[in-house]
Amino acid sequence: MLGAVIVRDDERAVCEDIDRRAGELLELLEALIALDTTARARASHPARQERLLQELLAARLSAAGAEVDLWEPSPGDAGGTPMVPEPIGFEGRPQLAARLAGQGDGRHLILNGHIDVVDVEPRGRWTTPPHRATLRDGRVYGRGACDMKGGIAAMVVAAEAVARLGVLGGDLTVCTVTDEESTGAGGLAAVSHGVRGDGMIVTEPTGLAVWRACRGTLIPTVTVEGRPGHAGVPQPDWRDGGAVNAIEKMLPLLEAVRRFEAGWRAGPEHRHPVLSEGECVLCELHGGDWPVTYPARCSATWHVAYLPAHGEADGWAGGVRRQIEAAIAEAASRDPWLVAHPPSVAWGSEVPAAEVAEQHPLVQTLAGAIADAGRRPVVAGLDNWHDGATFTRLGDTPAVCFGPGDIGVAHAVDEHVPVAEMVDCAKLLAVAALRFCHGSPG
Repeated sequence: MLGAVIVRDDERAVCEDIDRRAGELLELLEALIALDTTARARASHPARQERLLQELLAARLSAAGAEVDLWEPSPGDAGGTPMVPEPIGFEGRPQLAARLAGQGDGRHLILNGHIDVVDVEPRGRWTTPPHRATLRDGRVYGRGACDMKGGIAAMVVAAEAVARLGVLGGDLTVCTVTDEESTGAGGLAAVSHGVRGDGMIVTEPTGLAVWRACRGTLIPTVTVEGRPGHAGVPQPDWRDGGAVNAIEKMLPLLEAVRRFEAGWRAGPEHRHPVLSEGECVLCELHGGDWPVTYPARCSATWHVAYLPAHGEADGWAGGVRRQIEAAIAEAASRDPWLVAHPPSVAWGSEVPAAEVAEQHPLVQTLAGAIADAGRRPVVAGLDNWHDGATFTRLGDTPAVCFGPGDIGVAHAVDEHVPVAEMVDCAKLLAVAALRFCHGSPG
């Protein structure tokens, strides 16, 4: 539990209030886990219980005095970007922004979380039902307990405690969105809707560290065409109609991406104080149909993780795309078959990289609150991606992550979150809100 170093009367009062309501925090998490908000695997998949969950939170926050905006985005609100290229529907998947008005002209802080969770399979390996919260050894088990309904419960209880205290300088908004686990469309729709502030805390499971940066992702798929023919029969030159092995033609292109990655890593912009290097991971390789036939097609797909420095002013990594395409084209130019039959490059959805400076008031406020509570502040980064990057790069709202739980158990069987960490998180969020919202927006 937190130490007793925090001495300001308002901060002590809000922490004591949260301690008294620790049971209520657990009850809220139990209710959130019981609602099935499994992310859609395809854009066309119907909603589950997302609306029920958002309505539950909306009712609580409205009762706390918040001005509630619960809306179902139009399909175009999250389409037309590298993240979500095509329009996507939100029927049954509303977004929520509940705003608690401040009493002055201080900063506006947003607390954000995604309500969707990954699938529970393999369900048979769970020791307790995944959609029923189970308290065991000081931890709550259930799908989403860690990623990230525990964080959502903590931020809602923190906001309610701050509202009861009634001393906010600037506004405090609680924003919960859908679709983070699938496309990021919910956060993008919230940005399109105008959800913006002077800072945002995303309550992803950081183990109460402050994550101030994350990598972005590109998904290129390269396809090479060959020409089928009997593998057991000698083949003439391809110019004379002979078969062409598409897998063999793919090999120099795989090497080209490997060389690109090596050169990319050698650049000075490829170092980051809290993130791992960018990388190109070959994740899929498909080719051939029969063991007696020359493969007529081969495709390869990479997961490309890039750093904030590789992004451009618009938030996307178009320069990295062009470099990869150039590397593929240069390798293909050395092969007469590939010159005559150029490989194609298709791009899947992209999510942006982002970072917030360590000296930013939001990072310093959180780190200061952690230190004053008797803990050692840890400022780090996430090598994966989170919704906060969308708000940072596309919504002009600097976002960091800070929440309860270990991301190492996210998406896993018997996912769980420590109860004490949830309570501490709620206290620290409340203290950070009091401090940040009293600061000047400038």
